[in-house]
Amino acid sequence: MAELAVKRMLLKLSGEALCGEVGGFGIKPETMRAICAEIAEVHALGCEIGIVIGGGNIFRGLKGSAQGMERASADYMGMLATVINGVALQDGLEKMGVQTRCVSALDIRQVAEPYIRRRAVRHLEKGRVVIFVAGTGNPYFSTDTAAALRAMEVQADALCKATKVSGVYDKDPAKYDDATMYRRISYDRFLNDRVGVMDSTAVTLCRDNRLPIRVFALHERGNIQRVVLGEDVGTVVSEEGES
Repeated sequence: MAELAVKRMLLKLSGEALCGEVGGFGIKPETMRAICAEIAEVHALGCEIGIVIGGGNIFRGLKGSAQGMERASADYMGMLATVINGVALQDGLEKMGVQTRCVSALDIRQVAEPYIRRRAVRHLEKGRVVIFVAGTGNPYFSTDTAAALRAMEVQADALCKATKVSGVYDKDPAKYDDATMYRRISYDRFLNDRVGVMDSTAVTLCRDNRLPIRVFALHERGNIQRVVLGEDVGTVVSEEGES
């Protein structure tokens, strides 16, 4: 078995990843199968995997709030959207023979276990993929922040954010052809430059607890495995300087 650079990872997936397009809606079966197949391959290497899933493909709390909905209500709706995605992800993984547990920050015992830190860690130790849903269970916090929090609670080696871009850029690569991707960037530079790929609360939490963040493209097949094996994929956000 290959030597793993990341033995326990917390993988952050956006809800949009499940629908296969930016701004899309719902869950695309072939996209879900491809993501589950890649996670199953990494799991087979012996990596312990926790996953925090977003809900933007179904409902985004900030968008609901911007349209006049009370923020707390909108955020709770967003949390429920992550539960739908988590159950779908669990089904896809188990169809590939991967044991999973879906654990929720909200009490929905009919579809997910309640989140208990020590139990979640035990699931990881037993080789089960743990899918964390319902964010932190509190409004006003993003699933990025939930991912940072869960990563530290289960003592993950790294927070790995699989996203639609290849890493962290000095400006929006969708708008500027001359955008340059960082290979390394410090937490403070990330926060000072207001990089939009992850919210500042999550990055501050990681900085204060010295948890490295790896940002990379989900759409490039095999990237999750490359990260776990220690290849230099995407951008690392850590205490070190820029490069």
